[in-house]
Amino acid sequence: MKVSKLAANLIGSEIIKIGNQVNDMKSQGAEIANLTIGDLNSNIYPIPDLLKEEIQKAYQNNLTNYPPANGLLSLRKAISKDIKNRWNLDYSENDILVAGGSRPLIYAAFKTIVDANDKVIYPVPSWNNNHYSYLTEAQKIEVETSVENNFLPTAADIKPHIKGAVLIALCSPLNPTGTMFTKQQLAEICELIIEENKSRGEGEKPLYLMYDQIYAMLTFGGEHYDPVTLYPELKEFTIYIDGASKCFAATGVRVGWSFGPSVVIDKMKALLGHIGAWAPKPEQEAVSVLLNHPEKVDEFVNHFKGEIAESLTVLHNGIQDLKNEGFSVESIQPMGALYLTVKLDYIGKTKPDGSLIKDSSDLVFYLIEEAGIALVPFSAFGNSRNMPWFRASAGGVSLDEIKNMLPRLKDALQKLK
Repeated sequence: MKVSKLAANLIGSEIIKIGNQVNDMKSQGAEIANLTIGDLNSNIYPIPDLLKEEIQKAYQNNLTNYPPANGLLSLRKAISKDIKNRWNLDYSENDILVAGGSRPLIYAAFKTIVDANDKVIYPVPSWNNNHYSYLTEAQKIEVETSVENNFLPTAADIKPHIKGAVLIALCSPLNPTGTMFTKQQLAEICELIIEENKSRGEGEKPLYLMYDQIYAMLTFGGEHYDPVTLYPELKEFTIYIDGASKCFAATGVRVGWSFGPSVVIDKMKALLGHIGAWAPKPEQEAVSVLLNHPEKVDEFVNHFKGEIAESLTVLHNGIQDLKNEGFSVESIQPMGALYLTVKLDYIGKTKPDGSLIKDSSDLVFYLIEEAGIALVPFSAFGNSRNMPWFRASAGGVSLDEIKNMLPRLKDALQKLK
């Protein structure tokens, strides 16, 4: 049976593949610390009480018909007020678009800006930009990043590719690494975009910046920076991606939002209007109430990110202890989001059964079976399968599960020769 070329060549998620094996083994009674998905165990990290109460109240009040295609006015006003108070960003409710999480918004931004064979620049590792580039038939420019820059791109990395590009896709704190742009790193990229847009003719498409800050409130010690705050003249070229999923531990609530220049946001509204990727009306109403209680937001986020930071720090310290014992491992001090970047330099080693660890995927499945630990290789985020770096997500496991898995990791690595 024939399907479209796009569907036939679409690559499935490596993260889902790993997650499926984990779920199969757990259903058979295996003890596995699942550090794969960027999700949260809602029994460990429940959503804010006020959000839960307001969702239930909205359903009781029968707010179950279609929401406006661009989002409830009450929510868009609440977002406008919140981003002004929190980030000092001035966007009216008309320049805000609400959807069912951030994914439809990212897809809409790509489809609004990118024509077939247009050049799109993004770093690797990064989440899903390769798939959105494929869906828009973009000419993808994958900028390989380095551990020296915390796996974040620099202006020097981007500059050779900038001519003719229409979109740069950035994220901070970054999925999968949990690392964040410094002020200087981001400022230099912003300056590059401003300079490039000044050089373009009136008939040329400008160079846009899609800035995903879905994890912006989950930062540990460092400061979150954004393009328009650093350079207000970037306002007409920057599309922000944000939402409730991560900062409120509300991944299943499915309320995301985007804000940016009217010329882009209005077309994104039209596109998503045809797709119907709306956030449910009761959840939108509930998020609007929560955002209008900033003291409740801050109270929840500070407690939540404190717990996540503790889990990531325990995991980081455990990896550093293994390193100090002579194991070929490394990790980057956690900065934000839900993730720790971990290096397990064991590709090319031999398993106890005599078979070879040929690539990072082999190591992932070895650790699942031998140690009951599931990680995601950076190959799932655009890097080579020979790269020994991995994402460890702390959102789906308890602190005790992390503590208990570290001796199992040590034993499994010791068995590799």
